[in-house]
Amino acid sequence: MRIALVDPSAAVRSAMTRLIMEDGHDVLAFGDGLEALSCIALDREVRAIITSTLPINISGIELCAAVRKLGGLHRALHVILMSSTDDYYLAVKALDNGADDFIHKPPNPDELRARLRLADRVTSMKQQLIQYATRDALTYLLNRRAFFDIAAESCVEAESGKALSAIMFDIDHFKKINDDYGHEAGDRVLEAVGLQTASAGGVSGRLGGEEFCLLVNVNAEDSLEVAGELLRSIRELRFGQSDHEFGITCSFGIAEWVTGDSIDRMLRRADIAMYQAKKSGRNQIVIFDPFACATSHDEWRGAARVDRR
Repeated sequence: MRIALVDPSAAVRSAMTRLIMEDGHDVLAFGDGLEALSCIALDREVRAIITSTLPINISGIELCAAVRKLGGLHRALHVILMSSTDDYYLAVKALDNGADDFIHKPPNPDELRARLRLADRVTSMKQQLIQYATRDALTYLLNRRAFFDIAAESCVEAESGKALSAIMFDIDHFKKINDDYGHEAGDRVLEAVGLQTASAGGVSGRLGGEEFCLLVNVNAEDSLEVAGELLRSIRELRFGQSDHEFGITCSFGIAEWVTGDSIDRMLRRADIAMYQAKKSGRNQIVIFDPFACATSHDEWRGAARVDRR
């Protein structure tokens, strides 16, 4: 387990690091609480934090609260406050502000090891529960609810000026695949498309049935390249037996974030573009064009980008 240790004393950090590493844990030691917080935010392998009450630049109570907020609903983090006093009210305040445990400083080695074994068990179980709650069981992409939760965070960044585009796509004639080859073959198709989608980077989710979405931090033109690579990689997949082999295609729609947008509006535009890709023959990519959308779908004549190669 990777553990962040926060204490202003170099001697304490050194002694506790040796003690913790004897049990096979990986330790990242900090004197500065804000530096530790930044590291934990970036390093998702960190599963536990042990902090003193007075690290540099932030109090231990504030650090407990910040780490708990950082973990949120999508990350298992175990927070231990360490104090040289036996102040009952300090322990209560720490637990009320996000700490999971409270330990005396300097800790008894056997007690510390036992508490870290507890942290290992608890975070492992939490992470498994998070996976069950947020991941689609078939493709292991984000499920619909988790996708929209994380998409909301991406939208906040986009509103501050960061590029964001949505790539929506679904599998062409998926019902026919189930009808002709069986639902087991359909499941294998969904699994394979999920794997290709995950490898494209960004925030990816299965929104339901055979529909997928990918959020990427680039503009619409650059996201066309991402979608093109995904279209081609999916088209190269093969399923079934050698004498009954079949391939699949997908139809893609792309929309770019605009100032004052919402995730629902952006995905609606991507969905309209995907609809046009299907109407135009499937197995292609369409970038949403607001001018073209002003008329009916039957009269769509926008600057759609198509890839059928």
